[in-house]
Amino acid sequence: MFEFPIRVYWEDTDAGGIVFYANYLKFFERARTEWLRSLGVEQGKLREATGGMFVVGETAVKFHRPARLDDELLVTASVEETGRASLIIAQQALLKHSRQLLCEGTIRIGWVEAATVRPSRIPHTILEALQTR
Repeated sequence: MFEFPIRVYWEDTDAGGIVFYANYLKFFERARTEWLRSLGVEQGKLREATGGMFVVGETAVKFHRPARLDDELLVTASVEETGRASLIIAQQALLKHSRQLLCEGTIRIGWVEAATVRPSRIPHTILEALQTR
């Protein structure tokens, strides 16, 4: 399971000083991007080389406890399901030191042709990289 550290900044919080709920999706996005990069999958270069890209098609998020200003988080990413044109990624946001679960969810990302945004098969090289983890 990939883990990416994030600190909660003022801009991430609402008037009550807790992380605004939609910002967990941003945290999840950053972790997924860095996870793919750690596997040698750089999305910008991949788009140039293949003409394809990942897009988010579906998400489900459950909130357990709030994160607050200056908290240090670990945001995880791991493959839950692999298909020919999409992946389901399981993700969590945890307090770094106690590993207390704050938020969890799944994100379905689909592979599309960048020019048309039509679904396409995920390149074999990506699927191979995902199997090594």
